[in-house]
Parts: sequence; C-alpha cells; structure tokens
Amino acid sequence: MSAEATNPASPGPVAPTAPTVARRKSRPRIDLRRLGRAALLGPAVRSKLPDAIGHVAEAHRAHHPDADLDPLRRAYLLAETSHRGQMRKSGEPYITHPLAVTLILAELGAETTTLTASLLHDTVEDTEVTLDQVGEEFGEEVRYLVDGVTKLEKVDYGAAAEPETFRKMLVATGNDVRVMSIKLADRLHNMRTLGVMRPEKQARIAKVTRDVLIPLAERLGVQALKTELEDLVFAILHPEEYARTSELIAENAAGGDPLAEVADEVRAVLREADIPAEVLIRPRHSVSVHRVSRKRGPLRGTDFGRLLVLVNEDADCYAVLGELHTCLTPVVSEFKDFIAVPKFNLYQSLHTAVARPDGQVVEVLIRTHRMHQAAEAGVIALGNPYTPPAEEQTAGLDGERADPTRPGWLSRLLEWQRGASDPDTFWSTLRDDLAQDREITVVRPDGGTLGLPEGATCVDAAYAQYGDDAHACIGARVNGRLAALGTVLRDGDTVQLLMGQDPASEPSREWLEHAHTPAARIAIQRWLAAHPGSDAHPADTDDTPDTTDGPGGSRPAAGAPAARPRGADVLLDRPGGPVRLAGCCTPVPPDDIVGFAVRGGAVTVHRVGCSMVEDMKSRGRAEIAVRWGDTTACRVTLVAESFSRPHLLADLTEAIAVEGAEIVSATVESPNQQRVRHTYTLQLPDAAELPALMRAMRDVPGVYDVSRAQAPAA
Repeated sequence: MSAEATNPASPGPVAPTAPTVARRKSRPRIDLRRLGRAALLGPAVRSKLPDAIGHVAEAHRAHHPDADLDPLRRAYLLAETSHRGQMRKSGEPYITHPLAVTLILAELGAETTTLTASLLHDTVEDTEVTLDQVGEEFGEEVRYLVDGVTKLEKVDYGAAAEPETFRKMLVATGNDVRVMSIKLADRLHNMRTLGVMRPEKQARIAKVTRDVLIPLAERLGVQALKTELEDLVFAILHPEEYARTSELIAENAAGGDPLAEVADEVRAVLREADIPAEVLIRPRHSVSVHRVSRKRGPLRGTDFGRLLVLVNEDADCYAVLGELHTCLTPVVSEFKDFIAVPKFNLYQSLHTAVARPDGQVVEVLIRTHRMHQAAEAGVIALGNPYTPPAEEQTAGLDGERADPTRPGWLSRLLEWQRGASDPDTFWSTLRDDLAQDREITVVRPDGGTLGLPEGATCVDAAYAQYGDDAHACIGARVNGRLAALGTVLRDGDTVQLLMGQDPASEPSREWLEHAHTPAARIAIQRWLAAHPGSDAHPADTDDTPDTTDGPGGSRPAAGAPAARPRGADVLLDRPGGPVRLAGCCTPVPPDDIVGFAVRGGAVTVHRVGCSMVEDMKSRGRAEIAVRWGDTTACRVTLVAESFSRPHLLADLTEAIAVEGAEIVSATVESPNQQRVRHTYTLQLPDAAELPALMRAMRDVPGVYDVSRAQAPAA
C-alpha cells in the first residue's frame, strides 16, 4: 500500500499554494488549481461519491467529443470498489486520489487509454487487483501503462543507493511517455495535499520533485504541470521568499493592469491589418515572478505577465510579428523563433517584446491554437500515440518529433544509458542532463541541425553527429573559422567537424573537460576504460605503433598492401613484439633513442633526453637496444606558444600545410594572460624536413616559440 493509502486520520494543514485567479472563459492557460475537493465529491457526503466520474467525462469530452466513455466508467467502478475502505492521510476516501489524477490529465487533453490507466494506477500496488485482471478487462495497452506506473512508484528517486533501480524503471517505462505523464499528475496531486505530512518529509519530497520530476515535466513539454509543481516546491522549500513574491503579486493585482492598455493597442493593430487573432494577458506564476525580480531588480507592472496572441495558421504568426514590429517599438534582442526551430520538448512559439513610451518592456508570445495546446500539455496533447497519424502530419518531420511516444531527448537518453559503464555514472549524467533547462540548435554544413544543451562544445557536437566514430575528430570549423574542439557553441552556429582518416585515432582524457552531454562523456569514458594502457601512465600515453609488427619491427610481409607510414622504422637488436614511438617525446630520426619493454611484449621508444627515461628505469622496465631503420617518414608532436590574436590558428595551420605536413590532431588551450599554447601532432614524409617546418611555424606573426613535445619531469 502506498504512503497515501492509510487508516482514517484527522486532516492536517494544507501545503501553501500559489495565489489563484478565477478562471475566465477567454483565458487559455489550463488552470489546474481550480479543481478542488468539491469538484470531485459533489455534495460533501463521504459515504458515497455521486457523479464523481462525471467531471472527468465532461473534461474528456471537451477535448475528444467522440470518445467512448465506457472504459472510464468500468475503470472507475473497479477502482472505487478496490479502494473502498482505504483513506488518505488527509482523511478523504482514497478513491479521490486516482479521480483527481485522472481529472488533471483529462483537463490537459489526455486520450481515453491514458485516463483509464490513470484511474487504475494504484490498484495493483494497493489492492488485491492483479495486472492480469487489468489486462483481461481493459486490454494489454492499459495493462502496460498500469505496470509502468506501479514500477515507478517503487523507485526512491532521491536515494544514492538506487541509481540502478531508477535506470531499470526509466528504461522500462521510457518506451511510452504516457507512463511518465500519469506519474507527473500523480505527484502534482500529492504535492497539493502535502500539508498533512511532517515538515521534514515535505522537504524531502519537494526536493525530489524539484531535482527529477520538474525537469521531466519540462522535457515532456507539460508546462501546466511544471509551473504548478514549481510553485508548490517554492512554497515548501523557500516559504519566506514565496511569501514576499505572493505579496508582490497581490500588490500588483490591486492596482490597474498596465498590460491591458498594451493588449488593446495590439488588438487594434491586428484588427486594422485584418489578421484574426485573440490577444490575452498571461499572468506569470510565482516562480516566474521570483526569477524576473532576481534578474531585473524592482518589478514594474508589465513584469508580472506577458501578452499571448493566438492565431489560426502558422503564417499568421509571422504576419502578427511583422505588424507588431512595424507599428510598435520592438526590442530586437528579445526575438526568438521557436516555430522554425522548435524546442526539444515540442514547444513552438514566436517570442518578441515591445517597448512602451514610459520605458517598460512588454513580452509577447505568438502561436497558433494548436501550438498553444502543445505548449501547455506537451506530449499529453498528442492524443493516442498508437493511432497512425495522417500522412500530411508526418511529412517533413525529423526524428525529434516524429514519434510522440519517444521524444528526441528520451531517445538519446535510452541510447546513452546503454553505454554507461556503471549505474552511478548513469545517475550522475542523468542528473546533469536534467539540470540543463536550455537547449541550442547548431547547423551542419549539409543543412541538418543538432540539438545540444546550452554550454555544449564541438566535442559534444561531434558525438551527437557521429557517435563513437567521433573518436577520430581532429578539429572543427565554427561559422567557417577553424576552432578548437573545446569551443563553446552558441545557438545558430554553423559547425563543420573535421574527421581524421587514421583508423587508430583516439579520444583524449582532456576531452572530458569539454564534454557536457551524456552521450559524449559516456562514449569517451567507455573508450578510456577499454584502453587502460592509453591512460594509465604518461610513459604509455599516445604511444604510436610503428609501421610494422614483424620480427625486429621492420617492414610488412611481402605482398601485403602498403600502409600509410605513421613513423620512421625502428629496428630491434632482438626479435620481439610491436614497436611504439612514445607520444610524450615523439622521437624522429636522427634523435638518439632508447627502448623499454612494456605491457603485451611491446617496446616503447623514447628520446634519450626524455624525462620519462629515468622514470622507466626506476620502475624496473627492461631496457632494449634500438636503432633507426631506412624509412624517414615520421610523426612528431610540436608545441607552439604565441600571443593571442585573431586568425592565429588559421595562419599556423596554413604554414604547416605549406610545408607538406599533415595534421593528425590539434589542441588549443584557453588563453592565459594573452598567451596561447597550441599542440599539433603532425605526419611528415621525411624527418629531415622537421627543422624547416619548425622555422616556418616560428615565422608566423605572434608565435614566439615552437618546440618538440616533452613530458614533464617525473
């Protein structure tokens, strides 16, 4: 039995809620707060529930006029009979809870199957009803949803010891987001009645709601649930700030509404332009007002709400925008187009702002009625996901929005969770991902787009586009200019990722510092875990295999295809395993060299002056006599130190190309006191060309030193 189903108890104080405003007929916001106990129970008689299901049916028919209500009637009868005798901690019959949850979903436009499962969502956990009975009576789809919600009920979202449980539950229910929709409505009703709990339990539940469920509501696009949950959490965790914000809202409501004058002006502009539109005032909820006050300081009248313009067609949105920017004073920096580039949670709208003569700024949202329903109810408003959509509705949709049961972010989550090395990694990356409440869109050269969290870098873009093949990424062009892989991307940037041709390319541990998305971090961590020798110790890092693995490390077998040379030949005095040139000092002919036996029978070759030589000797590595062979092609790592200036990276890479060297990989560190450090791994056809290459790089304006890479002293 869940914590809410208990023996009769005297009702306690109710958790504070945000100030309410009576719902007006013309107001488009779905106001869930107006649904009280009277709407559920009818007359205050607890021995029976007269017409209790009628309110759900009325709300459902408002969105689905032709819906078959018989499943709802049968589900209610089963739920009421099963829960009879159970009481909530507030003292009400337990059946009021599934009724309230179902009414919330019905108001948001959920389809019949979701509502049926919602009425039954606690029966399997809290009564003797079994899943098989649910399936026999209502079908496999309802059974699946009830099973998913039942599993989610058993997850302690905030327990550090439960990440694996949460992963299993999320994967099990992630195939159908309606399970999460029911869970969110369930949490909303429990939060509304949280006042009967002890203060410490209220705080614990509120924190979990804040950290996990509110971000999930954001990703599902269910703003109506998200905003009320935010206000309820705000009231519990920050009661003093909540009280001050409520006072500000009440004081503003007592005076005249400055938005009304602007709304009349906008109506007149659109009427003269013959654009059918509905112009409404959309008050901000408590958390939104609090955020604006922290951002802007003392609030003015127009800060307490926004104007919402609803039209019939997509084209009308841009027509409205044109009229507003022509007839009023636009604040251009506030314009955002989420219609052409929808958010990851299906949200579509135009955002703009206009300035009043007194200096106040009025934010304006422009969208169609369909967009508005999707903005309020998110995936809940999409109807039955198993009903085949009309052909015109699916034409042109990309993978982010084609499947309503699997939003793009959820598809990505289910992909990278399979690659997580352990439950704790999954849990930490999930929390980080949920904390990202803003997303940017970058454009690929082929015209496609990538959705990334704000703060994402070229490393994140590489793994978003290429998956594990991004290990071979060697650089990027951002808006046509060469950029380091750690470059932070901005909304609208054009990103071209430069991929190396070397199949042995590998990611660097430094990439983890630039990776913000779970996909990138987990892919890099998985590679590093599978190649411990590449990261175990500097002496064994970035070792580059010689051109051969044959006896003595000389040349490939006769008749074998010639591989592109990766380094000069190194010969051993005894037959042995593969020869690797150490990445810490990248020796090239005619450097004096020495070899050491390492794991797997390989021999790592260092320059005699490398600081790692003494370290290898101190660790008891066997010293191997080595000498250069005939091949003079080589791979070398150079470090260029320079003063920061525009176009420096482009000039350096051009100088390298002119000398005939091939860039295998490159990193550019963040500027430090106007100084920049560049590290290039280069392939040269002849080691004799190295001095000329280094001189050419030093001749680039701003570059004051070029040196061979050298490991720091142990």
